[in-house]
Amino acid sequence: MIAPPVDVIDRLRTLGFRAAPEALRSLLESSTRGRASPTELCERLVELEHRARDATNLDRRTRVATLGTFSTLDRFDWNHPRSIDKPLYEQLLTLDFLAHGHNVLLRGQSGVGKTTLAQNLGLTALQQGYTVRFTTLASALADLLKQESLPALDRRLRRYLQPDLLILDELGYLPCDSRSGDLLYNIISQRHEKRATVITTNLSFKQWGTVFPGAACVAALVDRFVQHCHVLDIDADSWRQKHAGQAPQPTAPAPKRKSAKSA
Repeated sequence: MIAPPVDVIDRLRTLGFRAAPEALRSLLESSTRGRASPTELCERLVELEHRARDATNLDRRTRVATLGTFSTLDRFDWNHPRSIDKPLYEQLLTLDFLAHGHNVLLRGQSGVGKTTLAQNLGLTALQQGYTVRFTTLASALADLLKQESLPALDRRLRRYLQPDLLILDELGYLPCDSRSGDLLYNIISQRHEKRATVITTNLSFKQWGTVFPGAACVAALVDRFVQHCHVLDIDADSWRQKHAGQAPQPTAPAPKRKSAKSA
């Protein structure tokens, strides 16, 4: 069988086809062998191009999301927590909350899996075509506070206002000043009822004021965030501390034997 001319594939790429040349060549060759009709060939090309564009789009959104490395849900130990509303989390995985611009709070002490569950929500959203950004709250606020002008701050705020799903990890782990509280309020209020926000924390809502001492906006911040909010409380001991003693201990290197000459 004669392979398709290279210039045909080049012309398809020039027209904007993102599918790999090897995939295009394979499709043209198989369609020729199977004597596909022009309509069938066009349908196969369109399907191949859709898959290539979806993969490219997912790759780009994944890089922007900065989810980092994490364990997938098949490795999450649901039997470890003393109390966790698994049906609620499974409902959240349908992303109905995201479609309605609702918020999610994952609350529990350090090491109980809040971040992992939040990251898996982000992964599911990416796979369903949504835009996502994951960051610790401290990193987001530091990023905004270093902007040297109001125009620069407005431009940087878009990084946290535009994603369909914003995940702010570790509220309450580091103290913040009142200006930081104003910035978080700005983000939550502008996303309110438009785009979903997930926050992980070890604090009750009443304790949020201790994170932003002197900030007058905390009550309004909490009020907007909780208006449409799904709260998942996790009661458990730290998973990391529980399994710390199970990690294999490093083995000390064996002492080098002295040669007869050196002895």
